[in-house]
Amino acid sequence: MIPQSEPGDGDEDQDLVPDEFTSVSENQPVQFLVPDESADQRLDVFLTAQFIGTSRARIRRSIDQGAASVDGVAQKAAYRISSGENVKFFLSPQPASGPEPEPIPLDILYEDDEIAVVNKPPRMVVHPARGHWSGTLASALIYHFGQLSQQGGATRPGIVHRLDRDTSGVMVIAKNDLAHQNLSEQFQNRTVEKEYLAIVQGSPDRDRDLIDLAVANHPSQREKKALLPDHPTSRAAQTFYEVEERFRGLALIRAFPKTGRTHQIRLHLNSLRCPVLCDKLYGGRTQLTLGELRNITRSKELAVGLSPEEVLLNRQALHAQVLRITHPASGDRLEFRCEIPPDLESLLLLLRQSNESR
Repeated sequence: MIPQSEPGDGDEDQDLVPDEFTSVSENQPVQFLVPDESADQRLDVFLTAQFIGTSRARIRRSIDQGAASVDGVAQKAAYRISSGENVKFFLSPQPASGPEPEPIPLDILYEDDEIAVVNKPPRMVVHPARGHWSGTLASALIYHFGQLSQQGGATRPGIVHRLDRDTSGVMVIAKNDLAHQNLSEQFQNRTVEKEYLAIVQGSPDRDRDLIDLAVANHPSQREKKALLPDHPTSRAAQTFYEVEERFRGLALIRAFPKTGRTHQIRLHLNSLRCPVLCDKLYGGRTQLTLGELRNITRSKELAVGLSPEEVLLNRQALHAQVLRITHPASGDRLEFRCEIPPDLESLLLLLRQSNESR
């Protein structure tokens, strides 16, 4: 049974990254009173923390267009806010241009008039971004479904939440704005249930546990996150995990994130000194060869006849296997599941063989 997420003010990223989602209304001004703990933050950093799922780049672009004022005076992104100041802000509309439709094959798990559910393959970027303007899931979705929600902006048609480029698995897509809003609220209120499978280096000391460590922006590396409880960008994050199988030097983990911070599962498992296998950001390894697996498992006779240079895995071993949501129209509770992809299944087969050969 997947532990149900508790209601709260959280976000869904990725990682996740979670699966991030966008639920901010454009051109609707909102106001914030700066708390003591946010004093001396940059204005763009403070606002990015308020609008989870909206990129700092978009926040900064809105500020540059005159969308932010402090105590009635327009300010720039680098302005340092003070305790007690009143910040007024509205989100500028996204650029009108969006991804071009591309005939990219999709594994469609479910579809009706409100939603679609797909199995995202590894190495596919969810929506256009710097260096990834084509070949995205968004382009494939437009080609296959045509009409999609625009609530996330022109560059994110139908996208309610995200998975990292190298994470495979189940994603729900909104076909209209009402469905998008409903699904976004479910992620916000933590009533969506998620289950991931991860192959990790090492093996946790405990068979199961709850990891409760806040996630923040990395102080110096923008592409990374960090576990920093007292950082101005820190957000509460909880992941329950269970050890599914143990191998020599590796383990199969089932993870149940209660929140959806960017890179949450990867960071939390790394905190156990068990980084996700082939996680280039946090694990220090970009690929796994047969020779390396033989050394890790001490199984010199594993897969006899194959070259030790054979690459077994060249992406992070993380898969979003299960997603449970409430249908935005019918109210029915639905479960969607996609089985382990071939690259991870083949690796697990070798690991089980190494256990048998002990």
